[in-house]
Amino acid sequence: MHAPQEQPGAVRPAGSTGWSPPEQETRPVFQPVEVRYEDGRWAVGRINAWWEAADGRLWCRLRVMGDGSSAHWQPYDPDRVTLLPSHGI
Repeated sequence: MHAPQEQPGAVRPAGSTGWSPPEQETRPVFQPVEVRYEDGRWAVGRINAWWEAADGRLWCRLRVMGDGSSAHWQPYDPDRVTLLPSHGI
């Protein structure tokens, strides 16, 4: 199965739905993140699963806190989504 084409680091608007990989191929996690938008805004979010496509591209299931949206799959872009510590600093 091939992943849909997305712009790198795309952050979907609240309420959007879309594609997801086969659940048995995903790796559940609890990873806090900071999401940076093109207009300079930022938000705190959480990655709750990872998936690697056949072409090696890493995807994440991301939920942005406080915007009312549900988790959605998108290509992982470290320039837009920064992993935050999930354990003591």
